[in-house]
Amino acid sequence: MLAQQKQDIVALFQAALAPIVAGTKLTPAQQKPNVVLERPRDPSHGDIACNIAMQLAKPLKTNPRELATRLVAALLADPAAAGLVESADVAGPGFINLRVANAAKQSVVRSIFAQGQDYGRGSGGAGHHAIIEFVSANPTGPLHVGHGRQAALGDALSSLFESQGHQVTREFYYNDAGVQIATLANSVQARARGFKPGDAEWPESAYNGDYIGDIAADFLARKTVSASDGAPATASGDAGDIESIRRFAVAYLRNEQDIDLQAFGVKFDNYYLESSLYADGKVEAAVQALVDAGVTYEQDGALWLKTTDYGDDKDRVMRKSDGTYTYFVPDVAYHIQKFKRGFDQAINIQGSDHHGTIARVRAGLQAVNIGIPQGYPDYVLHKMVTVMKDGEEVKISKRAGSYVTVRDLIEWSGNGDIARGRDAVRFFLISRKADTEFVFDVDVALATNDENPVYYVQYAHARICSALANWGGDTAQLAGVDLSPLTTPHEMGLLAKLAAYPEMLQRAQAELGPHQVAFYLRELASELHSYYFAHKWLVDDEALKLARLALATATRQVLRNGLALIGVSAPEKM
Repeated sequence: MLAQQKQDIVALFQAALAPIVAGTKLTPAQQKPNVVLERPRDPSHGDIACNIAMQLAKPLKTNPRELATRLVAALLADPAAAGLVESADVAGPGFINLRVANAAKQSVVRSIFAQGQDYGRGSGGAGHHAIIEFVSANPTGPLHVGHGRQAALGDALSSLFESQGHQVTREFYYNDAGVQIATLANSVQARARGFKPGDAEWPESAYNGDYIGDIAADFLARKTVSASDGAPATASGDAGDIESIRRFAVAYLRNEQDIDLQAFGVKFDNYYLESSLYADGKVEAAVQALVDAGVTYEQDGALWLKTTDYGDDKDRVMRKSDGTYTYFVPDVAYHIQKFKRGFDQAINIQGSDHHGTIARVRAGLQAVNIGIPQGYPDYVLHKMVTVMKDGEEVKISKRAGSYVTVRDLIEWSGNGDIARGRDAVRFFLISRKADTEFVFDVDVALATNDENPVYYVQYAHARICSALANWGGDTAQLAGVDLSPLTTPHEMGLLAKLAAYPEMLQRAQAELGPHQVAFYLRELASELHSYYFAHKWLVDDEALKLARLALATATRQVLRNGLALIGVSAPEKM
């Protein structure tokens, strides 16, 4: 049922209640209560169930069934119910069950034709600006499958927020400072000096992937590389120049990550470097703000933050005795900047291993006392991805040295076809709740049958396109056809699923759950396939044929809209 139709039915109930509560001693809230409409557990009971009579019976000192009977009579007598409510009856102790008129159910098709690619979009987020940070990989190696899950989740969630009217900034935060970057530079330097993993001279903590050798070779060749948002870095070619090696290696790997993200179809609006927080004095400023706020203390030569005052299980060290900062301190400085940049909602997509940082980052943001709301930022934490191929778990990529890369997964899942592989990887990686572990089976991603969920959904779209091509008419003319022939259970089920799309998007956005889009698309595809096998569309009865083709065309539009939102293509042939 469409949102406007639900609002109209709520208004019918409120109008029916008005004369009943008039002159009573009910509070103003009770006189105009929140009318909740639910779907009955048993579809045979109707389309909508409402327990408002049971809520108000006691304060009105009346029998709930009697009150429900009065409400049903008043509701059905209201002219506004015509064409919307087919019937209403009382069940059990006072439940009111309604059946929505077929014409009202069929009207979703006209709404979809009228709104097209905007069907499902809302304006609830107008005036709000959200920043969604995801991937945020250290520039120390290729993107792994965990980063791929973040990319799929973050991009889909960004699109969900945009669909509901929010202004969204997609941001990639580069941890380009610290021990890992030093390890990267030392690894490349060792390769540039002719050493390799296994040699006595090879650093114990070095990165062992083949990509380290590639960086070293290009460094010695004095090549120039640059990331999408950075200045070019030209290698000096001097294996003793560790600073040149560091700059070149970071730029090289940022460029590699750009290529991976491009293959994945993900674009960012902004890149933010951790090093800039130090260079611009923002880390020092954040620490000083906390000191000035009186929420720090010194002990054992270290500076501590009183995070227990904000719900943490223990206080946390900010500045160690050697003068260096712990890793959550730049995160606090970074999120202060997010708030100052005007983002009223910040969402971080990160691995579940970041769970321990949530309390201390939020504590630091509350402690600076600049108006940052509690619970800022929001987090979507995802669990790990296991990759299966040829019936066995894949743990090692030769290129990366110790893990499967996003590029590996895309290439495997498309059998070399990047577009096909991208579709499979993006759909698969949002098809489960983020907080559940996920097994990515490459063999399933390659399958061209119902076991492959992305193929199943895309084939529903292609099946409709094929039927419309066989018909050969102009689909624009279907917008105004008579829809009254659509009365079978399969048609009613498909109409109901189409009508549920806008509300599903609102719920998925509010709950930070893009997996709900994948769930919905699989259910919609199932309804479509069942309908296709149960009923012929190109029948001799012209009115019935056109009505069924209109329903199919509307379904095609919603499949397109949903797939586009998660970054997956909608092929017309398969």
